[in-house]
Amino acid sequence: MTRPYWRWGDSGDHILLCNVAPRPRNAEATRAAILQAATNRFSRESYDYVGMRDIAGDVGVDAALISRYFGSKEDLFIAVLNSIGDKSWFMEIDRADFGDRIAHDAIYTKKDQGKLEHMLILLRSVGSAKAAELVQRNSQQCFFGPFESWLGGDDAPIRARLAAGFMMGMSIGGELSADDLTDDQCAELHRRMARILQDIIDGQTVSCAA
Repeated sequence: MTRPYWRWGDSGDHILLCNVAPRPRNAEATRAAILQAATNRFSRESYDYVGMRDIAGDVGVDAALISRYFGSKEDLFIAVLNSIGDKSWFMEIDRADFGDRIAHDAIYTKKDQGKLEHMLILLRSVGSAKAAELVQRNSQQCFFGPFESWLGGDDAPIRARLAAGFMMGMSIGGELSADDLTDDQCAELHRRMARILQDIIDGQTVSCAA
């Protein structure tokens, strides 16, 4: 519904200028902008030092709007964690090809900015007791729990953590190292990484043997 816009004339009478409709807000676009701004903040700064007003200022909205869309700062942080990457990706991979597929993606696929941001957020969360608690709870619910069920077996929690730690370590190493390996070296790295991961998934003794 539009409302008339009035101004006072020189004689004191109010004059109708035009009908002005309130500017529509694109809720989906605003929510996405807030989420991206929060992702940027949490990947650059410790959870404890990021304020809702900081994020609101980055987007150009009122801090109250963030609370309306996401709730508390804790809820926003969880939303950021859940927005980066598909945590059920492993269910789409054939178990027999797991090691080869993950090693290939880690070595030959172009670096993903989303994955890098996720790793930075995880690393920065270590310095905050609250953020570490949220990350651990979210990881168990959304990744480790389903991953353990997919792996199966009494030692599934151990294998899940071995696989996750190895994959994260290789991802961080890939971000820090220069792309200076020869094709033959990349192929050998691929073979060894695939073998280690597959042994973990299959519950075998980890080996780098030929």
